[in-house]
Amino acid sequence: MGRAKLPGEMRYVVIAVLLLIVASLGSAMFFMMHDRSGSKRMVKALAIRVGLSLALFLFLMGGYYFGLFPARF
Repeated sequence: MGRAKLPGEMRYVVIAVLLLIVASLGSAMFFMMHDRSGSKRMVKALAIRVGLSLALFLFLMGGYYFGLFPARF
């Protein structure tokens, strides 16, 4: 059996979005530690992270539904 074979491009898209999510989380932490002026940059970075996470989830669910990702049985 082994791992499911995903299309090569899809794997890179998923990895890239995961890296963007981690980068957004890191920037939110940086803004939390260094922004003392009450700006909304941390909130914006966290909103971007939530949006990217939701988009990735919907992309993976849609890919499974439309047969882009085979079932792992």
